[in-house]
Amino acid sequence: MYSHRFNSEVHIARHASERMAARNISDDELIELIEAGTVKHKDAVRVWVAKHFVNRQDNLLWFAAVLEDKMVVKTVMHHFEWEEK
Repeated sequence: MYSHRFNSEVHIARHASERMAARNISDDELIELIEAGTVKHKDAVRVWVAKHFVNRQDNLLWFAAVLEDKMVVKTVMHHFEWEEK
């Protein structure tokens, strides 16, 4: 998988792949999330990306990733809310 937005190869960690299957999140939804979701940086290499999908009833989908020589998607979740600072 490749992200044009992040100009990077995307690796989906086993844990993220398992969470996607458990939460019925498709590869197409993950790609849309990567390419069009709202990005928040935790630091220089860690990000959260979230997006609302109209056809889903489980609030925002989001993932946590590390951006180094490639994007590594660490986990994928649903029922997400941004923390207020």
